[in-house]
Amino acid sequence: MNKHIFIISTLVFYMSCAQPKKKEDIALKAEPQSYKIEAVVKGLINPWGMAWLPDGSILITEKDGRLIHFNAGEQTEIANAPNVFNSGQGGLLDIELHPNYAKNGWLYITYASEEGAENGGHTALIRCKLKNNSLTNIETLYKAQPNTEAGQHFGSRIEFDNDGYVYFSIGERGERDLNPQNTKRDGGKIYRLNDDGSIPPDNPFYNEANAKKAIFTYGNRNPQGMAKHPDTGEIWMHEHGPKGGDEINIIKKGANYGWPLVTYGVNYSGTKITDEATREGIVSPIYYWTPSIAPCGMAFVTGDKYPKWKGKLLVGSLKFGYVELLSLEGNKVIGRQKIAQDIGRVRNVKMGLDGLIYIAVEGQGIFRLIPE
Repeated sequence: MNKHIFIISTLVFYMSCAQPKKKEDIALKAEPQSYKIEAVVKGLINPWGMAWLPDGSILITEKDGRLIHFNAGEQTEIANAPNVFNSGQGGLLDIELHPNYAKNGWLYITYASEEGAENGGHTALIRCKLKNNSLTNIETLYKAQPNTEAGQHFGSRIEFDNDGYVYFSIGERGERDLNPQNTKRDGGKIYRLNDDGSIPPDNPFYNEANAKKAIFTYGNRNPQGMAKHPDTGEIWMHEHGPKGGDEINIIKKGANYGWPLVTYGVNYSGTKITDEATREGIVSPIYYWTPSIAPCGMAFVTGDKYPKWKGKLLVGSLKFGYVELLSLEGNKVIGRQKIAQDIGRVRNVKMGLDGLIYIAVEGQGIFRLIPE
């Protein structure tokens, strides 16, 4: 072989290996239905977050600001929920139990908060306790600033790692050229705190002058899915791209995920945002979708109820009304299947305490998949 042809071929090979696989590379297949879809909670408007209490009952956030306790078929609205900026994508967002909830009783909630000098709102994280169908001991752990009346990109998901740190996401609030690449501003970030709201001194920007010390990653657009890998303990997340370019990323300390300097998407008008899809120093996604599926909610399949699916990744699609079941080989996506087809706009997907897959659907409620 000609020496120059060999060198070029080798370079092309390694460049192709370095690119994350995308939608066109991995065909989306319809999984033969081996389950039935059962309605669990009916009559919900926009169920955003789900968290299971030790007794098997479910706490559900409705974006309009209601926190609902579903127990034995009954829905009870929890009193003293925070006042929310219910505008556009803002409202009452995610909810998560402390890993040691059975001992300490702490709940964690993200929501669009109006607290601050400016009109509008921005994402906040609180922790609180539940007593007699009311929230008590409410503590604000983080409140992003400044408020804005824009209605887009609040994030937000919450996840704990194996060391007890709490992570939460905040979208860039529609200010892509101002927030995500600037560590001195909130928005377009993943944050990490101790469970009491204090900031770990080993956070990547802790010693940077004027930086938001809670930031753990930056260059994010609007992350609305987050899940801990059951084997590695790594925190995975996905985020909305613009028109195209939804991404799956693994959270790494101090990582820049590129928005809006690099993207696989374009403006909603079809015009270019940038000519760059990759750049040195910016972490490429492990997978991306073009066109967008509008991902929301994320979970790994665990337990033994779905033996063929165990270890796979679930991602809900707002745009196409189904759940993607992604096969993994390490940190690579090697297969895609479509389950719960045409169920509706999927706002969240999680594993329940009973080992079943639960799907929250806008305008309907919460369903679960019963293996047959």
